[in-house]
Amino acid sequence: MPTSLNHCDLSPWYIASLDFNENPQPIELQGVKRENFRLFELLDSLSESNKRGVLFNDFMAVKFQLHEWEQYQLSARKSLRNNYLKFIRNWGIDSNSPSGAVLKSWVESRIGIPPTFHHTRLHPQEGSAWFNFRMDMIQGSSKTSAINSQLDLLFEFCQYELRRRLSGIRWLTLYRGTHDPDEYEFLDSELSNKTHVRLNNLSSFTSERERAWEFGSTVWEVQVPICKIFFFSGLLPDNLLKGEDEYMVIGGDYDVTTLLF
Repeated sequence: MPTSLNHCDLSPWYIASLDFNENPQPIELQGVKRENFRLFELLDSLSESNKRGVLFNDFMAVKFQLHEWEQYQLSARKSLRNNYLKFIRNWGIDSNSPSGAVLKSWVESRIGIPPTFHHTRLHPQEGSAWFNFRMDMIQGSSKTSAINSQLDLLFEFCQYELRRRLSGIRWLTLYRGTHDPDEYEFLDSELSNKTHVRLNNLSSFTSERERAWEFGSTVWEVQVPICKIFFFSGLLPDNLLKGEDEYMVIGGDYDVTTLLF
């Protein structure tokens, strides 16, 4: 699939491939953990995940001055309130919103996998659909305070938490419901009982099989590498995405199993 440059230690085409999903490796964003080593030292000292979530939110508030929004005039105040928590919350409401465009653009810039869908099918750097996606991204990020840097830390914290909570586990079985399989690109698969699908660069899944049917007449079961999970409900004490037991998964090529109702 088309890829671009990225900010991590593995090539984008490899991260997007079936080979990577079969033999996943940790994805580390260049410099993020090193520049914020004190946060991870403090996290290591806490045994309860809820306390680690509180610490992470407090660290983010101080680092990006998110707690000081009341001290600023209207435009700066809005920028500080348009933080990582609001973007995740907006994703849960509408992944095709300007917030969704910012999150998909983050995956493109950091991981190197471009989006394949935003309101409609996308062809990177081509046509009005791609232009509209970029305009949504600009609108979503125009009044923020270093939102990509906030999302960098959020991803690294998510990966840290998954390694602590699920030590030794490399994959999770997750489910995705869709009303329109035609929005995806289907590719040849050598496995007769599975379908090879190219997923959007950031896609929502649920850990609850029955709940997936609420989101579409077609439900796919997927073995998702832990290292490709960007965010999940229960990561933070804010109950974000909790209602759907949702996981936000970095996309690319996946083998999916279609479930019968």
